[in-house]
Amino acid sequence: MEFQKINDQLLSEFKAIVGDEFVYTNREVLEQNSRDYTEDLRFYPDVVVRPSNAEEISLLLKICNQARVPVTPRGAGTGLSGGALPVFGGLVIATDRFNKIIKIDERNLQAIVEPGVINQVFQNAVMEKGLFYPPDPASRGSCFLGGNLAESAGGPKAVKYGVTKDYVLNCEVVLPTGEIIWTGANVLKNSTGYNLTQLLIGSEGTLGIITKIVFKLLPLPTENLLMLVPFFSAEKACEAVSAIFRAGLTPSGLEFMERDCLVYVMKHVDVKIPLKDEINAHLLIEVDGNDRDVLFKECEKISEILYQYECDEVLFADTAQQKADLWRARRSAGEAVKSHSIYKEEDTVVPRAELAVLLKGVKAIGAKYGFRSVCYGHAGDGNLHVNIIKEEISDEDWNTKVPLGIREIFELCVSLGGTISGEHGIGYVQKGYMDIAFNKTQMDLMKGIKDLFDPNGILNPGKIFL
Repeated sequence: MEFQKINDQLLSEFKAIVGDEFVYTNREVLEQNSRDYTEDLRFYPDVVVRPSNAEEISLLLKICNQARVPVTPRGAGTGLSGGALPVFGGLVIATDRFNKIIKIDERNLQAIVEPGVINQVFQNAVMEKGLFYPPDPASRGSCFLGGNLAESAGGPKAVKYGVTKDYVLNCEVVLPTGEIIWTGANVLKNSTGYNLTQLLIGSEGTLGIITKIVFKLLPLPTENLLMLVPFFSAEKACEAVSAIFRAGLTPSGLEFMERDCLVYVMKHVDVKIPLKDEINAHLLIEVDGNDRDVLFKECEKISEILYQYECDEVLFADTAQQKADLWRARRSAGEAVKSHSIYKEEDTVVPRAELAVLLKGVKAIGAKYGFRSVCYGHAGDGNLHVNIIKEEISDEDWNTKVPLGIREIFELCVSLGGTISGEHGIGYVQKGYMDIAFNKTQMDLMKGIKDLFDPNGILNPGKIFL
């Protein structure tokens, strides 16, 4: 793939569009934009710009498309698949100035926002009006909504309420060639032509740069109950998950954490969780709604099911602080593992009834290839985050043997009816495994879509496809 370098003439044109103060070539800013949360990877851009509206992005993309300069869109940089890494250098378009909640429409239960709004800021803003935006990734306190769309992010609430794609009605998007379009309409039903909105969501910034988002909202549930359930067997904990749903119950959160995960978490954050020697995994289960008595009855039914799978005593969070501490423990799992060792995080997903088979297979594959894994994830969705720990593994084995093990893990996922990413995306680090999930015909269709949107291949190159 041949790209052009950014010369002084192009730099002057960028400055004329966004202003000198929003064009950066200094080492500090380039360093900040060279990495995200994916392993320890670094790719430096040549220039970073911070536009403030769709028209500025349009002009930037027209110039870069004509000059064949690679462009990487960037949100908060919290991604875990290298989606925001400028692997070919070139221009990074940062979206942090797109930080306005334009309108919260209480009559229609909708909101119009810009992509640089932080997930939790948006959640809190609609909550103040008695409304609810459910998608809540672990990085919700810092991640941008635009990045959530790029990966169709999920989170704990996805088990009951769905992921990002389930809440997007319409988007304003700047195409790689500079045209500005809306992808749909601000309606709940739309059977008018191809669904461009859903095509853009999860496309990882390879088809266009989103500049406005229309979300649907829900009424805010007023009550919730949270319980922490210890299990003597991690596989039994996984088996219990599908039993809950088979009984007709749908928790608003159902998270899995194996023992090592909690050990790391309690070293990393100031949270104390009882952890007996014989306990090997926990489920964190939340139910929500508007009638507390109904929720208690749901918890009783769930508890009856759990005891059939050899759990220890079910612990209820009695106070708001206890609830907050338990969720903080779960949300900090990734950071806790990262603080312990270099690691690779795989975002595996299978039908939830196959979760125990997946976990058993992951451990067997680790033993075969000589690596240890720490597992946690959104058990209710069958979404298991497999953190492979480097520790004492040699660099050679880390770079040669471990990828073979990862390939076997992904092959196992697909054989169970799953796939290789549930919510983190493919990005830069997983593109070498796409052949496991898709055949040549499927890949050619995707590449054809990319070529149609981006004929010169300038937008977020080096992602998804080899």
